[in-house]
Amino acid sequence: MLQPAIREQGAGPSVVCLHCSASTSGQWRALMDSLADRFHVLAPDLYGCGKSPRWPETRPLWLDDQIELLAPVFERAGERFHLVGHSYGGAIALKAALRFPERLQSLVLYEPVLFAVLLRAEPQSDAAREIASVRDDVTSLPPAAAAERFVDYWMGAGTWAATPEARRTALVDAVQAQRPEWHSAFYEPTPLEAFRALEVPTLLLTGERSTAAARGVARLLRSALPSLDFTELAGAGHMAPVTSPQRVNPLIERFLLRA
Repeated sequence: MLQPAIREQGAGPSVVCLHCSASTSGQWRALMDSLADRFHVLAPDLYGCGKSPRWPETRPLWLDDQIELLAPVFERAGERFHLVGHSYGGAIALKAALRFPERLQSLVLYEPVLFAVLLRAEPQSDAAREIASVRDDVTSLPPAAAAERFVDYWMGAGTWAATPEARRTALVDAVQAQRPEWHSAFYEPTPLEAFRALEVPTLLLTGERSTAAARGVARLLRSALPSLDFTELAGAGHMAPVTSPQRVNPLIERFLLRA
């Protein structure tokens, strides 16, 4: 059975943190350090990320496959835990919340990229067309060009050009490893209406300057999640949990303490 790599720190109520695409559990280091004196924090690497195995690609990847990989993490988290997810990690967190509603103490989401709900609700919207174009480019272009398209879309035009050459090699590998994720984000069959059953306290965060597709998903979820706190970060983009943790982490920490 394949096993995920897991970072673990602290003691107390458990918090499971799921990272974004083309990233690793390392993106949560600052949050883990901040929470460790009051919480038991677990941050796994998803398929193809960090020290976890790659998806075998014998068939398309589904969110349920990521949840099965994370089964040892949820077991270590105990009977009750908080769940935090950013971007693709947020999409996994949403599906996991439906599977384990009685175990969740709270749910924190920063722009979960569950694009399937956007494509079903607004298939002809600019936002849906935009993200479909990005997917097509990232999954068809040569590796370096695909990485440039991916990075500049999520972090802003010119980010790739400003990235040191040594860092580019790692990003090319990371973007190639996350290619299977597009299928699970685009074709997840769970309807938007299913999330109306999530009575767990939820914090939904979004960035004022994020992409139209990410904000579109967040807008739809905002209309569906029943027990919701919503915060938009002025001037922030989709990658704020990575680029501006000093803004995002205190919001997460305060919500966890209230929950």
